[in-house]
Amino acid sequence: MTEKLRVDKYLWAIRMFKTRTQAAEAIDAGKVKLNGQNIKPARATAVGDTYEIRTPDGRKVICVTALLHTRVAYAEAVNHYADITPADDQAPTPKMGAVFNTGKRQSRTGRPTKKQRRDLDDFMD
Repeated sequence: MTEKLRVDKYLWAIRMFKTRTQAAEAIDAGKVKLNGQNIKPARATAVGDTYEIRTPDGRKVICVTALLHTRVAYAEAVNHYADITPADDQAPTPKMGAVFNTGKRQSRTGRPTKKQRRDLDDFMD
C-alpha cells in the first residue's frame, strides 16, 4: 500500500505557504512545478519528488524526503524536505540599517529644523 498526500497539503504542512488555499492557488497559477511540468493541487506526492516553487520571497527547489500530513512547527517541518536550491537563486537576506526609518528627517540632511533655523538666525544677528 502506498501513502497518498496531496501536493497542496504537503506544501502547506512543510510551511512553504501560509494556507492550503494559497498553496492550491500557486499550483494552479503554475508557480509550482514537478520536474519542470505544471501540476494540479490534487496530485499525489511521493518521496523523492523534486518541486520548483516560486514565491514572492524567491525561488526554491526542494526534494521530498518524508511525507507530512499535518502542519507542525517549522523546526520539525524542515526535516521532511531537502532544500536543493542552487546557490545562484538563494537570495541573501536583506540587512537592516542601524537606524530604522521612522519617518523623521535624518540628522544633518536636507532643510534645517525650526530650532536649527532659529539658532542660525541668532548667530547671524
